Order: sequence, then structure tokens, then C-alpha cells
Amino acid sequence: MADTPRTGIPEQIARRMTMPEQHEYLRTKLSRRRVIASSAATVGGAALLGGASPAYAGLPTLLPSSVTARVDGSLVAPFGRHLAFGADPKTQMRISWQVPFAVKAPYVRVGLKPWELSRKIEAEVRALHTPSLSRKLPAVDQFYLHVGLDGLKPGTTYYYGVGHDGFDPADASRLSTIGSFRTAPERPETFVFTAFGDQGVSYDALANDQLILGQNPSFHLHAGDICYADSSGQGKESDTYDARVWDQFLAQTESVASRVPWMVTTGNHDMEAWYSPNGYGGQSARWSLPENGPDAKNAPGIYSFTYGNVGVVALDANDVSYEIPANKGYTDGAQSAWLDKRLGELRRQAGIDFIVVFFHHCVYSTSTHASDGGVRDAWLALFTKHQVDLVINGHNHVYERTDAIKGGEVGKPVPVGASTDPTRDGIVYVTAGGAGKDLYGFGPGVKDSYEGNVHDHDHIVSFHWTKLRLPDPDTVEWSRVRYTGFSFLAVEAEAGTSPSLKVSALAESGERVDYFEIRRGR
Repeated sequence: MADTPRTGIPEQIARRMTMPEQHEYLRTKLSRRRVIASSAATVGGAALLGGASPAYAGLPTLLPSSVTARVDGSLVAPFGRHLAFGADPKTQMRISWQVPFAVKAPYVRVGLKPWELSRKIEAEVRALHTPSLSRKLPAVDQFYLHVGLDGLKPGTTYYYGVGHDGFDPADASRLSTIGSFRTAPERPETFVFTAFGDQGVSYDALANDQLILGQNPSFHLHAGDICYADSSGQGKESDTYDARVWDQFLAQTESVASRVPWMVTTGNHDMEAWYSPNGYGGQSARWSLPENGPDAKNAPGIYSFTYGNVGVVALDANDVSYEIPANKGYTDGAQSAWLDKRLGELRRQAGIDFIVVFFHHCVYSTSTHASDGGVRDAWLALFTKHQVDLVINGHNHVYERTDAIKGGEVGKPVPVGASTDPTRDGIVYVTAGGAGKDLYGFGPGVKDSYEGNVHDHDHIVSFHWTKLRLPDPDTVEWSRVRYTGFSFLAVEAEAGTSPSLKVSALAESGERVDYFEIRRGR
């Protein structure tokens, strides 16, 4: 019985298998030791280590009790702290962190003052095993810890510390490890959020983090391709994957993500094919995100939340991409149906002036990956129907911003410093992929054009990806601002009688390279 060339699975067996079942077959075949899944036992909301079950079933797994707490807890320091909102940022916060070895009784201490962390909550353990996927890569065991805080007071600053048996953040010698966060206000007020995609681990990524912290943002949006542990980004079973890069990334990001909720979604490099389901098991182990999307268990990068007068929607463009189709159609239309419903709810919700949508693949870009026709076909009509105000993408490692686009054409030119009204002019699309990974560029003869260095082009030759995974040439007039450099977005949302989104792009030097305003017609 011959193996199929694509998967290495016997052909007669492969014909009867779904893609997830083929993934599971290959995992069982590849692994030199069986990964032990967690028991269902919990105590006080904290998952326990131990308890054997059959081979890896697709969820983040816990390791056998024989490997727990093999190092004295007093010698193990937590790292990689990162925050995320729950579905209601006024009352919910998720605290996540990592330890290099298994520890006993991990927990979070929380209080209204840094010296009074009286509330103690046991943590959920999500331990993750990655086998040696090539001769160059070792097997890796990682331990991720999570606590969900509910019932918090709006507009309130809380202090927290993470610990375990032998490491108490309330001890005088540990006070430097105390972090803080602030819940969303009860009523809308002016605030700032930041955004980018395609970060990775690098000096430039770290520099961007520190610049973001200087903006004092209420939250940060990460539009996918988070750390590049999977360097190929194709979502294939044959992809190699170095899980240790996540340790470096979370340590790099901790200085900002431990204070600013880090709201991520999934890019093509985040489809880590070893982990079921859909390559997102690792994502589910490392992040605690709002669970109000169409299927939080299988699609962790799809969710929404509201903060002040802004509704935010995170999408997984891997589900609709023509360019990189590994996960195409995995929600079977559920994501798009949910998007239609959720955008309608947000547009009708009292107090919500603006809707911001973020995801990885570009709707409109002229850089290396150009535009994804799958994203356009699936969601463009919905964005128009519900008058989305701002769309943020990554994928292309540059900064590029469109004019206001309506019906696929320029509804209104929006030069640097201009104002636009989505109810009349159309939607502005921003590619903010200069977070820290190696930069791309633009086509031959196409100049950068940004604040203080404007070089307008009447048209630019580009392309978009088709259903056949072929580049279809485009000649576009909507590419208004282009910057080949590390950068991020900073958006100031103003509430009140004349609400606005003031959108700035800042370079790694701190210099502003773009600015425009969004004001809706009344």
C-alpha cells in the first residue's frame, strides 16, 4: 500500500480521513513518546498535573506527575507575564505567565494596593509538549499558567503578583515583581490604543515595545505572526517548529504586556501544525482571550470586545485566505456568519461610535504579499454593510495606508493630516506590519511617501491573490502612504459630542510618519 506523496499516509487510509484526522495520524507516527493528556480533575478552579489518558487528543496537554516540581519552587522565577481582557474589559482581566519548570500550586495575588495583595486565586496549568520535529530541534516541555479575574470594578487600578509554592510575590524580596493593570472605564472617555503585526524576536521588536509603552495605551492589538517559532508560515504538517522561540518572545514582551492587555489574533506563521486543532493548540495554551467568538476552543483568534466608545473585532484570516490555504474553510462559514451578526450588534449598541477590525492578511496592500482576494470576497461586503471605521492588517512588513475606499475604488483621497467620514467616503485600510521582523519593500520605482516626505503616485502596479492561488495583476490608485521602516499605530479615541479616531503611525525613532482623523457623519 503506497503512501500519498503529500502526507506520507497510506492512500487507502488517507481517503477516509479528514484533515484533522490526518494530522493526528502523523503526530502519533512522529512522536517517540506519547504525550500524556490532563485529567479532568480540578481543585478550586486550578487544573492539577497528573492523570494519564490516550495519546495527544488535540488540546494543550499536561505532563505526568513524575515530572512536576522537580526543582525547588524558591529557585523558579515566573516570567513572560501577559495580560488580556475578557469579553467585558470593564470587569474581566486574564493574567498569563510561564515557568521554566513545573511548580506546585501556582497562583495570582491581587489587590488594590501593591502592599495589600490579599486575594489569592489558584491558576490553571496548561503544559505543552513539543516533540523533536527534526534532528536540529530538541523536544520541549513548556508550562503556561492562567488566571481569569471576573467581577472587577470598572475604571480601577489593580495590582497583582504571580507565584507558586516557594515563590510568594507578597514577600518583601519579591515586591519588584508586582505588576498592575486598569480596567475599562464605566463610561466612555478619551483613551489610546496601539497596534501592529509581524513582530518576532529582535532588537527592533523590543524597541517598538518600549515605544508603545510610552504611549500609555489602554490595550494593544497584535495582528498576527506573533513570534515566528514556525519559520515557514505555510501551516503544513512538514513545517519544522522551534517552541523555544516562544520563551524568548514572551520574555521580550513582558515589560509592556504585563501592564497593557495584549490582544492577539492568528497569522499564517501562527498555524503551528503539530498542535491540533487547526494548528492552534499552542495558541490556546499560551493565551487567554475573550471566548465570545463562533468557536473559542478551535478558533481562539476570533473574538470581540468593547472599550469606551470603540468596538473591536479580531478575525482569523487563515480561514479565508487564497494565498496560504492551509486552514481555508476550517470554520465552514461560521466566522463570516458571526462577523455579520457581531458587526450589526456593535453598530446598534448604544455608546459605540466606532468599529475597528483587525486581522493578518491584507485587504489592500501593494507590498510583497499584496492583497488577498479571499479576504475581500469573504468580508469586504460586510465591512461596507456595517460601515466599519478602520481595518488594521499585518502580513506585509511595511507601513501602508489607503485612501478611503468605497466599492473597491477611491471614495475620497485622504492625504496625511486629512479627515474622512466612513458613512460617506468609505473605509481606510492600514497595513501595520513593521513590528520587528525583517522588513519588505515596495515595487520597482515606487517611492516611500509619508509625512514630511510625500511622493504621490497616480497609480501603482500590484496584484491580488485569486481562488486558484495565482497573482492577478492590479493597477491601483488607493495607496496613499508608504513607509519602509519599523513602526506601529497609535490611535486616540475621543468620546463626547464630537467623537473621533485620531490615527498616527510612529517610526522606531519616535517620528510620526502618518496622521489622519476619522469622524462619522451625524
